[in-house]
Parts: sequence; structure tokens; C-alpha cells
Amino acid sequence: MPELPKPTQAELAILNVLWREGPSTVRRVHERLTEVQNTGYTTVLKLLQIMHQKGLVQRDSSSRAHIYEAALPEEDTRRNLVRELLETAFQGSAKKLVLSALSVQTSTPEELAEIRELIEKLEGES
Repeated sequence: MPELPKPTQAELAILNVLWREGPSTVRRVHERLTEVQNTGYTTVLKLLQIMHQKGLVQRDSSSRAHIYEAALPEEDTRRNLVRELLETAFQGSAKKLVLSALSVQTSTPEELAEIRELIEKLEGES
């Protein structure tokens, strides 16, 4: 499967709606987006059309209202974005990426426990 282009911030906002809501019409995506930011209906429509051309979303045109859904699962998209960030901004260093992420925003004790568990699991696999 060819690698899809990196989504813009606006495209990620739409993808987040589609991952949370599942396959949706333009109207539904627009309604969900306007709950958090002022976005015009035609802007959402145009972005979805562009995203379809780029391969970021799939479109079901069998009914009057087209239904859009994310082309890739959320986790796959996250991994692709992190992989690109790791290579471009951190010269491939996972250590630099993790240290930067932890220094930018305070983690909850639960998040830190999950991070420790993952580190222990990875150490066990080595």
C-alpha cells in the first residue's frame, strides 16, 4: 500500500471527527467541527474533496449525501506522523522525541505508568 500524504492540521481535525464518529456525511462532520471551531460548511466540503483526491478519505457516492470515512485507522496515521517527525525533527532518535514530548507537557501519573509499562515490555523483548 503506498504511503499517504501527511494530513494538514485542518485535515487532521476532520480525520479526528471521522475516527470518533465513523463514516459521516459532510453535514455531520461540519456539525462536529463547529462544536470546537468556527468552520464553514463549504470549507469542510472542499477539504473532504481534497482529502479524497489525496487518498486520506474514502467516499461512498451511492446515496444523495456522500459518506466519507478515513482511509487509514487512527493508529496507523499516528504512527506515520510520528515516524516522519522522528526522522525529520529528531534525526531518528526516539530518546530525543520522548524527552521533548515529556518536557513540553506534564503527564498524569496514569500516563507515566503506561510509559513505564511500555519501556519494561520493550526491555523484556530485547
